[in-house]
Amino acid sequence: MTARDFVEVSKPRIVVVLVITAVCSYLAATRFDATPAVAWDVSWWHLGFLTLSGALASMGASALNHYYDRDIDKIMERTAKRPIPAGRLSAQSVLAYGIAVSAISVAIAWFTLNPVATGMIALGIFFYVIIYTAWLKRSNASNIVIGGFAGSAASMAGWATATGSMDLLGFLVGWLVFMWTPPHFWCLAIRAREEYASVRVPMLPVMIGNQKTASYILANTAILLPYSVALYFFGLGLLYAVIAAVSGGLMLAYHYKLTKNPTPEFAWKAYKVTAPYLVVIFVALAVDALFYYRPF
Repeated sequence: MTARDFVEVSKPRIVVVLVITAVCSYLAATRFDATPAVAWDVSWWHLGFLTLSGALASMGASALNHYYDRDIDKIMERTAKRPIPAGRLSAQSVLAYGIAVSAISVAIAWFTLNPVATGMIALGIFFYVIIYTAWLKRSNASNIVIGGFAGSAASMAGWATATGSMDLLGFLVGWLVFMWTPPHFWCLAIRAREEYASVRVPMLPVMIGNQKTASYILANTAILLPYSVALYFFGLGLLYAVIAAVSGGLMLAYHYKLTKNPTPEFAWKAYKVTAPYLVVIFVALAVDALFYYRPF
């Protein structure tokens, strides 16, 4: 049992991505939280505790995911070396760690942020652990679609930290994560299709095959691209809209190629292309607020 093992069950890469979405949403929302609008009018108190509580929420939820999936993780080659199936951590210690860290994250948010932001952080934990991991993942092919709201909650928590509420634009910005998650994860699911099938997890490629899944990925991305650009008409600036168009267009091109070559190898390439999209689009949101320009 080492600190490194607890870091691994916390899924640090996911933590980093979700913290970036929360912080960038916070920075973007500062332009819309007061009149006259002042971009990046930051409360370091709020920003610091948003980062801390958001990171702890992601860490705790990820640990609980490791605990719940320990039975199938030991079967799949991709996950067999994780700390619980490999015997480096006991299931009970990961469960206790996940519950404690999740509870601390919500408590910190409650005492340092505001009720709406706290509610979104708690909702994110609930969706990832209960809705996705414990309920949908093993029972329904729509698992990652509905479970994707867990990531949206991080963005909405950041927005609510700045504004104290959840307005339409804040919700629509958070919905970007919801729409990005299925095509991104389905690429990974194509690559790991045989492993998911071996443990009877009904990921979409297991249920309908690689070719049809690739078509679903393309269709989802074809909706995501205009949706992301359309946020310009809800108040975001030109810089954001241009970056959304370019990054979304690149993802769409790769997903079109995936329909022509729906192999695990190319799906893995597409997965690596879609992975940076979320960070790029949310950094664009934050920078757009700083260099805000709307010619029409």
